[in-house]
Amino acid sequence: MRHCLLLILCLALPAMAAAPVFEPVTPLPAGQSLRLPHDFGAHPAFKTEWWYATGWVTTAGGQQLGYQVTFFRSATGSDPANPSAFAPKQLIIGHAALSDPKLGKLLHDERSARQGFDLAYAKEGNTDVKLDDWRMQRRDDGHYEVTLAAREFSLQLTLSPTQAPLLQGERGYSRKGPRPEQSSYYYSEPQLATRGTITRAGGQPEAVTGTTWLDHEWSSQVLDENASGWNWVGANLDDGGALMAFQIRSKTGAKLWAHAAWRDRHGKVTQFGPDEVEFAPTQLWRSPRTRAEYPVATEIRTGGTRWQIAPLQPDQELDSRRSTGAVYWEGAVTVKRDGQQAGRAYLEMTGYVQPMKL
Repeated sequence: MRHCLLLILCLALPAMAAAPVFEPVTPLPAGQSLRLPHDFGAHPAFKTEWWYATGWVTTAGGQQLGYQVTFFRSATGSDPANPSAFAPKQLIIGHAALSDPKLGKLLHDERSARQGFDLAYAKEGNTDVKLDDWRMQRRDDGHYEVTLAAREFSLQLTLSPTQAPLLQGERGYSRKGPRPEQSSYYYSEPQLATRGTITRAGGQPEAVTGTTWLDHEWSSQVLDENASGWNWVGANLDDGGALMAFQIRSKTGAKLWAHAAWRDRHGKVTQFGPDEVEFAPTQLWRSPRTRAEYPVATEIRTGGTRWQIAPLQPDQELDSRRSTGAVYWEGAVTVKRDGQQAGRAYLEMTGYVQPMKL
């Protein structure tokens, strides 16, 4: 009985303590950028953070698949000074999905747990995120090891860098709305050479090779109160270049904010402001489960260039209401530049079932 009382008191402490104050995202001083390699690791003083890997891979038999692995770290309202090991100061959430056109829909899974006891964590100093037997770890040589066992598939992948990280926005400070505090710290690692195995339920491990895009982003306030969600694309281009573009939508569906970054095959980076980026739907798909209608094919304008995005399959809707509370479309897409084949990408669309909240 005494132990139960102590546990109740420990769990009640966060409710009695003052709410924590999270670090704000502010513009970086002139001449400074993100602190790599330190910023590859976690930033627990900020409210929300994610490591997000999406890629296209090909099996030995020539089949093309898309995959997504995302780890989220979310700070809670628990008092950071609470000494209890049971205090839920940080939550770790994982999403994984496999896009197989032969099935016509996603295979996906999700997990969540409070950080602690070496079962779930996001470590500082370098990427090392774990959720039971799901893990993403960056080695000192820059290679990532991604391992997880989902309900209907498992992944064992090595992601190897082929070029420098792409700092988004102003040297890693990325605006997400009309006010400066509506921002994140954000970098991408495009063109990660990918190899390993994918095992589907009841089958044998299949060797795969391909290319991955990895995003790492952290913030304490991203969305404007009038925002409903976003459309985002990260593209590994066939010529070795990379394209990231996003548009934040208001609750009326209008563009609230937008940005894009294009690194060409020579390494030159061009940033595009809100007035230079437009997302124009070219094909709609209605989910038979949620009845949400998604623009699964889109033309994106960045300056004078137009990119045509088309899905590997229309149904790539992911229901994560058991973990993050959101339903979103997350899928493998092909990319054309001014009508010519240009690369492969992932498209993410949130806020179509209900407004997105972080």
